[in-house]
Amino acid sequence: MAVPKRKTTKSRRNMRRAHDALPGTQVQECPNCGEMKRAHHICGECGHYGDREILETSDIL
Repeated sequence: MAVPKRKTTKSRRNMRRAHDALPGTQVQECPNCGEMKRAHHICGECGHYGDREILETSDIL
């Protein structure tokens, strides 16, 4: 069984974890109402996805 010869230092541990952070959420303006929404998701304000209406406005309210 493999066992480390030396303790991993905090510096080497942190350098190894430098690429582990999650990227930020991508947001864009809704082409229909202008509100900010997540990319590739239905707009929460108007219910549109691209140029199609997926949810009726009365369902959201």
